[in-house]
Amino acid sequence: MAVYTDITDEELTALLSDFDLGAPLALKGIAEGVENSNFMLETEVGRFFLTVYEKRVREEDLPFFLGLMHWLAEHDYPSATPIADRAGEILKRVRGKPAAIISFMQGLSVRRPTAAHCREAGDGLARLHLAAQGFPLSRGNDLGQDAWAPLFATLRDDAENLKPGLAAVIEADLARIAAAWPTDLPTGVIHADYFPDNVFFQGPTFAGAIDFYFACVDSLAYDIAVALNAWCFEADGSFNITSARALLAGYEAHRPLTPAERAALPVLAHGAAMRFFLTRLHDWGATPAGALVRPKDPLEYERKLAVHRSAPDLVLLGEVS
Repeated sequence: MAVYTDITDEELTALLSDFDLGAPLALKGIAEGVENSNFMLETEVGRFFLTVYEKRVREEDLPFFLGLMHWLAEHDYPSATPIADRAGEILKRVRGKPAAIISFMQGLSVRRPTAAHCREAGDGLARLHLAAQGFPLSRGNDLGQDAWAPLFATLRDDAENLKPGLAAVIEADLARIAAAWPTDLPTGVIHADYFPDNVFFQGPTFAGAIDFYFACVDSLAYDIAVALNAWCFEADGSFNITSARALLAGYEAHRPLTPAERAALPVLAHGAAMRFFLTRLHDWGATPAGALVRPKDPLEYERKLAVHRSAPDLVLLGEVS
């Protein structure tokens, strides 16, 4: 989340005139993340999120994202839900950009997840995968494995400037990942950005997920790999096997992994680290001046790549026996 598009009082009033949400009381920009312009909106009816979709989010993908959020809410999965106006429309426009008003979710994200948090996160991820079954729309993963080498070709100089010698290391990683990448794992709708800041807790208990703007259809185990990287590394760069075991136990309480999925976790985790290294490297030099956001450091994921490179079977130590 971030703020790239300011909204005037007049623009906000005009937007809300289409809804039964009462008059606006407060609008505050949220300076987190890098994708869209996000605001906390308070009206006479209650609290909401207002999102203005910026350049990275394609407008043609929004029916999938917003439709998925609505589907999950209808299938008893706790997630933020888009609000329809009086005409039943969810997608609106602000300053010519697509926008939506989303329900406010109670709960807090955790900055330093414990193993108990990881178990709850795994539980929530499995429930998401199951609740999304039957969702009628489909969207490919445009940041999936086949996109990484072409993306890196545009970022090779950035990698070398970030850390001399890194470009050759990343090229070798990409070749290694491509050679081992599985193509026959169970697929379904995945979150694809299941980080701690996109998961809410109430006390110690999973309360819901937000930010589905990378959601797509891909291998379900890849979503687990994204989560292992996001939840189970310590601040010093070490991989916490106890947390990984807890996350997988929470997941498998609802959806046991197949043997092929377990065997693929090392390369999936290596690839998931590559995906976030590349997009962070891109954002490191592309975030607009004046945005209320600091781009995330790509070196965090470069260190995770190094762990998967040197100890490719490490994530298997987190398997549930």
